[in-house]
Amino acid sequence: MAKNPIYDTMNIFSTEIMVIDLVALVFFIVAWVGYSSYAIRNYHRTPNIMRVMNDMRMRWMRQLVRRENRIADSGLLGNLLRSISFFANTSIFILMGLATMHGYRETAIEQLKHLPFFIQSSVLMWDVKLFTLAVIFVYAFFKFTWSLRLYNYCCVLAGAAPMPKDDPEVNDDFAIKTGHLLTNASSHFNMGLRAYYFGLAAISWFLHPVLFMAVTSLVVHVVYRREFKSSTLNNLAGLSNGY
Repeated sequence: MAKNPIYDTMNIFSTEIMVIDLVALVFFIVAWVGYSSYAIRNYHRTPNIMRVMNDMRMRWMRQLVRRENRIADSGLLGNLLRSISFFANTSIFILMGLATMHGYRETAIEQLKHLPFFIQSSVLMWDVKLFTLAVIFVYAFFKFTWSLRLYNYCCVLAGAAPMPKDDPEVNDDFAIKTGHLLTNASSHFNMGLRAYYFGLAAISWFLHPVLFMAVTSLVVHVVYRREFKSSTLNNLAGLSNGY
C-alpha cells in the first residue's frame, strides 16, 4: 500500500509539537522549583521582602505583649484571615472551571483557534495541560488553607497572650514563638500566591509551548524583582533599620 506523504507529514508535525510541549513542561517545573530553592537559600544571604516582613512580625508580637488593649491586633489578624480566605475560595472556583473546561474540550479549542499564537495539540496533551493546571491550584488551595489554619492559631495565641505585668522572660519567649508561627503562616501564604503566578503562566500553554516558556521566564523575573529588588523592599528595609 502506498504511503500518504501528507499523512506522514502531519504525524511528524504532531510528534514535534508533543516534544516541545514536554520540553516546555520540564522548563516550567525547573523554573518554579529552581526559583523557590533560590529564594530559600538566599533568605538570610540577600535582603528580601520576606525576611524584612518576618522581622516586622516579630516586632509586632513583642509590641503585643507590652500592651493590655489588643483590639487592634485582633483586627489586623482578622484582615489577614479574610484575604487568605479569598484566595482559598478562588482556588476552588478555578478548579471547578477546569473540570467544566474538560467536559467542553471541543468548544474551548474552537474558541482558542481565534487567538494569536494558537497551535493545536493532541487530545492527550490537552488533558495533560488541564491536569497540570489542576495540580497547581490544588497545591495553592492546600497552601492557603494551611496558612489560614496557622493564622487561626495565631488569633488564639493573641487572646491567650500574657499581660505586660507578667514575667518579662515569659513575655519575650511567648512573642518569639508566636512570631515564628506568624512567619510560618506567611511563608505558606507566599507559596500559595507564587503558585497563582505560575498558574497564570501555565494558561499560556494552551496557546503555544514556546509562549508558555517565555511567560514562565517573565513570571520568574517579575517575582524575583518584587521579592529581591523592588522599591517596596528598599522602603521596608529602611523602616526596619530605623527602629
